[in-house]
Amino acid sequence: MATKKTNSTKSESTKKSSSSSRWGLNKVSMYVMVAVALLYVVSLLLACFNVNSVVVSALQGVASAIMIVIVAILAWRYVRPKQAVWKVLYVLCLLLVIVGIIVPLVLN
Repeated sequence: MATKKTNSTKSESTKKSSSSSRWGLNKVSMYVMVAVALLYVVSLLLACFNVNSVVVSALQGVASAIMIVIVAILAWRYVRPKQAVWKVLYVLCLLLVIVGIIVPLVLN
């Protein structure tokens, strides 16, 4: 019994160490969040110093686009094995997000 226990402990520790060294979903999400936060801080500082508003809105647009792409990829991974109704809902929501970003930019 002691042999089984040590083997299972070794396999669990091997799984933990191998998953922590890879670029997992959690690690990628964290680094993307840090990069987007930095973009928002830069755009905030530029806005505080009355720098051209086109630059500020462009930085905010890039940050939003990065976040939307990451979320869309994760959502597709969730929806892919599901029924067609889920895929239609995914496409509809993605189109609404894109329209919600583009239309206000065109109207300004």
